[in-house]
Amino acid sequence: MNNTVTWFEVATADPESAERFFGGLFGWTFVRDEGPLDYRLIGHPGGEGPVGGLFNTRGEFPDHAVFHVHVADVEETCRQTEELGGKVVMKVIDDGAGTDFAYLRDTSGSLFGIFHRRS
Repeated sequence: MNNTVTWFEVATADPESAERFFGGLFGWTFVRDEGPLDYRLIGHPGGEGPVGGLFNTRGEFPDHAVFHVHVADVEETCRQTEELGGKVVMKVIDDGAGTDFAYLRDTSGSLFGIFHRRS
């Protein structure tokens, strides 16, 4: 699964509105995650588990939708990103729930995420 897009995220300062919109449009379901952030796991009809997340930005950065790539090592991938001309926007090692993750920008400025679940 490494180096594969395995997750997507919708980030917004108004998660309740996003739940109504995407739930009505696609039939997605939302379950609050137990972690430290206001994060809701997104499921879809017929799916076996969550496939994405809805993140409450609380207005701390712009609303966005982004894909996430599962990687073997977040620190190493961040290092390689910078070596290749990209930028590390935010990095969290050990979120308290067993996941390391980072938000990165590619050389054209597009935002994407990486993560590694240590459990």
